[in-house]
Amino acid sequence: MLGKIAVEEHFIVPGFSAGASMPPGEPELAQRMADLSDLRLREMEDSGVARSVLSLTSPGVQGERDAGAAVAAAERANDLLAEAIGRHPDRFAGFAAVALQDPGAAARELERCVSVHGFVGAMVNGYTGPEDGERATYHEDPRFDPFWAKAAELGVPVYLHPREALLSQRLAYEGFPEIVRAAWGFGVETGTHAIRLILGGVFDRHPTLQLMLGHLGETLPFAVWRLDHRVSMRPHGRALQRSVTEYLRENVHVTTSGNFSTRALQATIAELGAERVLFAADYPYESMREAAEWFDAAPLDDQERAAIGRDNALRLLGLAT
Repeated sequence: MLGKIAVEEHFIVPGFSAGASMPPGEPELAQRMADLSDLRLREMEDSGVARSVLSLTSPGVQGERDAGAAVAAAERANDLLAEAIGRHPDRFAGFAAVALQDPGAAARELERCVSVHGFVGAMVNGYTGPEDGERATYHEDPRFDPFWAKAAELGVPVYLHPREALLSQRLAYEGFPEIVRAAWGFGVETGTHAIRLILGGVFDRHPTLQLMLGHLGETLPFAVWRLDHRVSMRPHGRALQRSVTEYLRENVHVTTSGNFSTRALQATIAELGAERVLFAADYPYESMREAAEWFDAAPLDDQERAAIGRDNALRLLGLAT
C-alpha cells in the first residue's frame, strides 16, 4: 500500500540530556535516531510511507528531575522538531514533548505546539520523574487535569509511550534483563498506566479525550474482558460512568508499532474495530521495511487496509492529504 502514515516514529537530538538511554553498542541505531532527513526519508520511500509522525524518544522529558529543566527541554526539543518538519512539511508531522512535572506548563506547551507549530498531539513517555522513584508520578491524579483538559479542548490525542518500570518494581525481572524492556516489561508498564488513567476517572472528567497506545494496545485488547469482569465484581469504591471496555473502544486508539503479528492484529480489530487501529513502525527500533511489508501482506480487505494504513490517522490527527 502506498501513502501509508506511520504514527510512532522516534528521533533524538544529539547531546540532548533528556533523550534516550539507548542500548550500548548500537551506533547505527543512534545514527538513524538522529537523522531527520535523507536516511529516514529514503526508508519511508522504500516502504510506501508518505508521512511519519515524529516524537522524542523515551524517556524524553519525563525523565528529568527538575521541573524547570523539563519545561525548557521540552520547548527546545519541540522547536528543533518544528524546524525539521518545516524542511519537509509534506513528509513529517510531530507529537509535542510535554513536561508533566508542571501540568500547567505542559498544557501551555501543547497549545503552543499545536497552534504555532501545527503539531498533531503529544507524546508522554510513561510516568514522570526518575526511575529511582523519587518524585515519580503517574498521571491519573486530578492535578494533571490542566494538561488532559487542554488536549481534549484542542481535539488532539495523547500517545502514551513505554519506559522502563521504576527500579522498585523490577523484582519480577531480576536475573532476566532481556524482558525488562520491549520484550515484556514495556507492555506491562504502559498497559498498567493506561488502566490507571481509566480507573482514575480521567476519561470521565474529559470524555472526548483520545489516548493512543502502541504495540497493538499493550495487551489490553486481549485482557479487557477479564479486567472488566473482575473490576465490576470488586470495584473498591470506584464509580466509573462506563465499563473499561467502553473506555477502550471510545477513548483509545492503538497502533501496530513493533507488533507485526497478523493474528494479534485480527484479534485487536475484532475487539476494537478497524477504525481504532493505526499503522506504525516504531522506527528506528524496528525496521520500517519489515513493518510495511507485513502490513501490506496482512489479510485485510481494501477498506480495512486504507483505514489502518492512512485514513484513521488523517481523521484522528487532522492531517491534510
